[in-house]
Amino acid sequence: MIRTFIAVELDPGFTERIRELQARFSGFDLKFVDPELVHITLKFLGNVDELRVSPLSAALDSITCEPFEAKIGGLGVFPKPSNPRILWLGATGNFKVLHDNVEELLEPFKFEKDDREFTAHATLARIKFLKKEQKTTFINIVKELKDIEIGTMWVNKVLLKKSTLTPKGPIYETLHTVYMD
Repeated sequence: MIRTFIAVELDPGFTERIRELQARFSGFDLKFVDPELVHITLKFLGNVDELRVSPLSAALDSITCEPFEAKIGGLGVFPKPSNPRILWLGATGNFKVLHDNVEELLEPFKFEKDDREFTAHATLARIKFLKKEQKTTFINIVKELKDIEIGTMWVNKVLLKKSTLTPKGPIYETLHTVYMD
């Protein structure tokens, strides 16, 4: 079994800006995502039998969503400011259409549907623990950066990724690339 997800990678030109953004939160107990690995997850599949990779890849090859321009920017937290668990970078563009297209193509595989409405975002950090006195400072930084603009990028490919968890963080490997056209 391999741990898999479907994603859109961010433009490599955003890596340094992401690193700078994360540095603003260095005084908190966060588990940062390596800036080079930050991506937008369209669908987390979980553990999948390796024999399903080929049929999954074939299904994804039928993506009909047209390539689109996306704006990356805006900072926020999930699930809510009073209880932040995930620090994220926003993404706008045709991601909902792409997500729904992927969900539809994967229906025959009987993956669990997401119970929350899809929100295109890139996780920057997981919040381990915030002391009461830190929470206000943390949320104020998030508010200050809520409208930050990172840049625009062209979304023209979707990746089926393998994630291997290690003590130093995940290692991602691309199993299949779908070029949207």
